[in-house]
Amino acid sequence: MKLNLRQIEVFRAVMLTGSISAASRLLYVSQPAISRLMSHTEQRLGLALFQRIKGRLYPTPEARRLLGEVNAVYEGIERVNEIAEDLAAKRTGSLRVSCNPNLGQTVLPLAIAAFRATHPDIRIVVRTQIPGNMLRALLSGQVELAISNMPLAHPNLEARLLVRNPIVALVPAGHRLSARASLRPAELAGEPLIGYGADVPFGLLVREVFGGEDDQPDMRVQVEQAHVARALAQAGAGIALVDAMTVFGQDWPNLVAVPVRTKVDASVQIFHVQTEPLSRLAQDFVETLKRLMKK
Repeated sequence: MKLNLRQIEVFRAVMLTGSISAASRLLYVSQPAISRLMSHTEQRLGLALFQRIKGRLYPTPEARRLLGEVNAVYEGIERVNEIAEDLAAKRTGSLRVSCNPNLGQTVLPLAIAAFRATHPDIRIVVRTQIPGNMLRALLSGQVELAISNMPLAHPNLEARLLVRNPIVALVPAGHRLSARASLRPAELAGEPLIGYGADVPFGLLVREVFGGEDDQPDMRVQVEQAHVARALAQAGAGIALVDAMTVFGQDWPNLVAVPVRTKVDASVQIFHVQTEPLSRLAQDFVETLKRLMKK
């Protein structure tokens, strides 16, 4: 092995704190010991992890790339520790769930509150993640199930439809379109729209709503996440295009959610690894979600 766990721990501490001295305080180890170990680590790897300029450390691009993998290792260690704590404390079990950031602000809090009412002793860990990280968390066993309004494509995953999730326009109350029962995409083209970049998964759905390249409206404000678009609309920055779950279960003053007439939707699905059947706790949580969606 080129790296052992101690070297990984010290490298991560230096990256997180930004200096040898701060890393030594974090790990309760002397500064010379940290410096020697980092030098040895660079020699073993055959690459520079830091540039030393005027007494300060600056991570190299290689170090930043390595940090992502190191953090994944720490997540696995955290998972081991949490299981050990559950066993030692004789807890009845734990549930680890991943979800989109916007679902984590609307649907998941309601579902977890309802679930805890019948399972008060269960440890619940929620990770709000983008689809790529959600997929990795499932496949690596960091979470047992994921709730996503974006597809997670992998042959080892099983998907179950939870609820259809239409696209809506968040229109300011009093706006001429706010009283409409629904809107055609073309009626939004001339409005100050809050949308998404072409590299954002939900942004690809929004592009489908408007059709071909020549029909795409000018998005004057672009964001990466639907709950940010909702907040901007609430602040009066324009009309936001989001999925219905982004405003589920809560009142948003000064905003009206008007459905957009389109076949495109952001259906919410539950994902888990095919070869690992859901635990009884996870099954109960799925049933809680289903009951919540029917209200």
